[in-house]
Amino acid sequence: MPRSTDTRTDARPRPADARRKTRPAPAQRLLDAATALFSDEGVRAVGIDKILRTADVARASLYSAYGSKDGLVTAYLDRLDFADRQRFDEYVAPLDDPLDKVLALFDLAASSAPGSGFRGCRYLNAVTEFPDDRTGMLAPVVAHRDWLRDTLTALLVAGGIEDAEAVAEDVRLIYDGALAGAKFDADPGPIHRGRRLAARLIGR
Repeated sequence: MPRSTDTRTDARPRPADARRKTRPAPAQRLLDAATALFSDEGVRAVGIDKILRTADVARASLYSAYGSKDGLVTAYLDRLDFADRQRFDEYVAPLDDPLDKVLALFDLAASSAPGSGFRGCRYLNAVTEFPDDRTGMLAPVVAHRDWLRDTLTALLVAGGIEDAEAVAEDVRLIYDGALAGAKFDADPGPIHRGRRLAARLIGR
């Protein structure tokens, strides 16, 4: 019987090929790795080599996607800002009273603090590591702070609170202290106490 002259090979993907097709792109893997590492260990403590090993990408991918570690830090903070805004909007969506939405900020923080290991506010953690950077790498931190102030002000105005801008600054200060206290104590208690202070401040 003559041998077949068909030279085609088995077209089924090999396991490694299938894994490459289903894995996120290098830029996404870098951002995922950076988000986990920066949140757990801090920005300065995590070197580029550790990020590359965790993400399993080449160094060229980092420079191509983000330009530098600083660019990756900015992308990490941008992701936090977007996720936190979305999470807050979803959390308060069932609430009708705007003042209840103000206090929900503390409820959300208290419910999520244990899951994050009481590492505190990641925006504050980043600013603590880079105290002189506000408009460069840490610009998303400023944007997030502005969003929080503006959101609180709008809710307080809607709730009929006089001098809403000043009260929003006071609520934000209480919130900042509550997160710091929870980090010190490794306990959500300070966040609950902060909520009570904020409630008294706005007549709740």
